[in-house]
Amino acid sequence: MSGMPELVRVITHNQGAVAELRLYRPDARNALSKDLLNQAREALAPLAASDEVRVIVISGEGRAFCAGMDLRALLNQPAAMGELLMLISLLLREIRRAPKPTIACVQGAAVGGGCGLMSVCDFAFSHPDARIGYPEVDLGVCPAVVAPWLVRKLGSGRARQILLAGGTMNGTRAHEVGLLTHLVPLAELEPETMSFAAGLAKGGPRAMAATKNWLNELDGSTHDDVLDKAAQISAEIVQGEEALTRLAKLFAPKD
Repeated sequence: MSGMPELVRVITHNQGAVAELRLYRPDARNALSKDLLNQAREALAPLAASDEVRVIVISGEGRAFCAGMDLRALLNQPAAMGELLMLISLLLREIRRAPKPTIACVQGAAVGGGCGLMSVCDFAFSHPDARIGYPEVDLGVCPAVVAPWLVRKLGSGRARQILLAGGTMNGTRAHEVGLLTHLVPLAELEPETMSFAAGLAKGGPRAMAATKNWLNELDGSTHDDVLDKAAQISAEIVQGEEALTRLAKLFAPKD
């Protein structure tokens, strides 16, 4: 990655037992670009394999946690959107399958793929005023790539309501529907998240890994065929005329 901007940073806490993987693209609200996704995957792999790291925290630099897929950058490159969606799908799988607990620390907006990133973690902390949700259908985009994870988290009925309605919700509502596991004041978000992570780090690592692996098998998180199809469906729709027309209007220069 020589000469490439640093889009992901790893910060250690609790004598190395807690590793924070921080998205570091604040000027773009941590939108998921190809380079960011590749760096995130490269950073995550050694953390997942480390015997010293017991808990992984996913966070975002700046005002937003993650604004989702970087659609603006790829507006005139529809084929590249399909590649990006597959990278998003692979990162979500790798976070889910990490053999240690994962926590999303959501200090700002978690939208679309960013909400998927949050939802795939074992725990999600945020505050009442955070903006959270899946507005894809409003843009003519299909949220299929994140749908399997939302169904596993909330059940098919609640996931159907959220994905078809589109839009976003505040942190209080996200906690009520089950998207967030913990709701705390913004000023207490980071210390509360890290305190919880430190508590998890005391658990037996072999027991944690075995429990996560078994839960993943039980809920279908290891079924790559479904996840591949989900990414393909999203890719087909985002490359279509409906999505491209709506996105072009959204990103058109304002008078």
